[in-house]
Amino acid sequence: MPAVITENDESKWSDLTGVRYHYPKQYKSVLSEGMEVLYYKGKMKDKAFLDQRLSAAPHYFGVARVVRVYPDKDSTTGDLFVDLEHFRAFESAVPNKIDGQYLEPIPSTQKSNYWLRSARKIDQSVFDRICALAKLKVEPDDSLSSSDTAQEFETRVIGIEGKKLGYYGVKYERSPKLRQQAIQIHGLQCNACDFDFEKAYGEHAKGFIHVHHVKPISEYEEDQVVDPATDMITLCANCHATVHKKPQQLLSVEQLKGILSGRWVFDD
Repeated sequence: MPAVITENDESKWSDLTGVRYHYPKQYKSVLSEGMEVLYYKGKMKDKAFLDQRLSAAPHYFGVARVVRVYPDKDSTTGDLFVDLEHFRAFESAVPNKIDGQYLEPIPSTQKSNYWLRSARKIDQSVFDRICALAKLKVEPDDSLSSSDTAQEFETRVIGIEGKKLGYYGVKYERSPKLRQQAIQIHGLQCNACDFDFEKAYGEHAKGFIHVHHVKPISEYEEDQVVDPATDMITLCANCHATVHKKPQQLLSVEQLKGILSGRWVFDD
């Protein structure tokens, strides 16, 4: 059974549309792995957000699939996160009401608070009807990226990287989603020297950082599961280059920190 999740214009959570969603434990039974979800926004309360919405009125604006459900480890009230994939934005808003009738039937027991629920299950027929009213936005194919200069930001998933692709040499498939989620998890400051590109270079370098594979992707024998929380880390360009300076003596981030602090010295 699919569901609807509500995205607020303002939120204290580090949600990222189509990637990660935070919700209270009272809706724990609503969302589960593998289910499809519709994204919904309620009535706009602040005109400052108008350019970030498809409509000022309540509407549906996209569809995605849940890939992982896990607890918010910092929550004292049992809140949860879901990771999502395959988000497709709608080209235009699908209103929550057509010809005076809500697209989501409201149970009689929930008439007073239905639209306040951040996550709610819906019948497959309701999901299909809303999707049929939507026109999906055409997105460019970004399934492959082989350069650290490609900067896109999403939050955590666990995925597969390292598939060998044939060309004049050997090129290794990289997942933009994993890169984006590594940045979300580890931040935009270098995890070895704390360098921040935006602070140093201003708006032009906002969001720029290298993502380092703890185990070099070239050493993968085949497709391999990569967890961006443990298998990837964000580094500045200098630290990233230093880690890889000697392929036969690849440095760990801890060793790199030791060099920077003077605790470790390596002979040439």
